[in-house]
Amino acid sequence: MSETPDPEVIELAGKVFDLARTGDTETLAAYVDAGVPANLTNDKGDSLVMIAAYHGHADAVTALLARGADADRANDRGQTPLAGAVFKGEDAVVRALLAGGANPEAGTPSAVDTARMFGKAELLELFGAL
Repeated sequence: MSETPDPEVIELAGKVFDLARTGDTETLAAYVDAGVPANLTNDKGDSLVMIAAYHGHADAVTALLARGADADRANDRGQTPLAGAVFKGEDAVVRALLAGGANPEAGTPSAVDTARMFGKAELLELFGAL
């Protein structure tokens, strides 16, 4: 038997993911501080960090990592926030993730692989992959 998710919980999760998507760092941090899991994922396995990273919100990424979010948490397709930030050209997010302990070799493709695909020599150097 599977339980039907509580509609209020689904609504709250949607709101929290919207905060990550829009980069409302203060409100997002308040929700996590109040008990929303820092590693909350959506139906595709995208974490709050992944959503914030993909949308270019370095401050939100930093706040989530400071609250225990996993910098290397891959989604259901094996993609990590760092590889997503490299793909999107979000250098401030790349630096925030590295400061939070992200591994450039994690995921498929990894951030290193993604930087190579797009000829981003400066990131390869930053990752120590030259």
